[in-house]
Amino acid sequence: MKKPRAILFDLDDTILPAFARPDSAWAEVVDGFFAGRDAATRAKITQAIQIASRDFWADSERHKLWRVKIPEARRKVVASALGSLAQKDPRLTPDVAQALADRFTAFAEDSIAIFRDAHDVLAALRARGHKLALITNGASGPQRAKIERFDLAHRFDHVQIEGEAGFGKPEDRAYLHAMEKLGVAAHETWMVGDNLEWEVVGPQRLGIFAIWFDHRAKGLPAGCGVKPDMIVTSLTELLARTPG
Repeated sequence: MKKPRAILFDLDDTILPAFARPDSAWAEVVDGFFAGRDAATRAKITQAIQIASRDFWADSERHKLWRVKIPEARRKVVASALGSLAQKDPRLTPDVAQALADRFTAFAEDSIAIFRDAHDVLAALRARGHKLALITNGASGPQRAKIERFDLAHRFDHVQIEGEAGFGKPEDRAYLHAMEKLGVAAHETWMVGDNLEWEVVGPQRLGIFAIWFDHRAKGLPAGCGVKPDMIVTSLTELLARTPG
């Protein structure tokens, strides 16, 4: 395995951990928002939101359109969920749905963290001479805010946000543009991330060495046909397995 000239990193669930259990996060927010309601009612609301969310994001075209407008998408999901319950509970108005969605957005933003080894690993990789790029899907505002909050920009030679670039993973140009900025070719490049389509299938299509970041150590899904070139469960492991 040759030393890569460049390594492309995903952001969410690769450098910054996202919710391990989004369903339980919704339960927590709903319980707090509807503290005066009985447990059975809160459970019904949580379940309706979970179902509406899975249905909403299951559509690939809808996902591509709305992933750059997450707060607005969340409002649509909650409005749909509460709308399905409003006939029996008229107190679940559109205003209540919007307030609940915004409460979850605030909860999610407050809960953002960074993997403890992220800065040390990124600094070590750059010290070894690897060029680094951050490639993240999503809107400019929230993604740029995360990058600034955790002082990440100086760790990378190139930062690429879908909402700013006008394209995102798994489009070929997302990877090609980053490599062009770094002055490297596909065979000299690694991609690291948690999404099998965005960080493995897409990069491999171009000849990039693709590393799946399985930080929950769950292994590949049953029946998965995707074959990452490498699987790591921490950034420290990635550093240890990267030729210096």
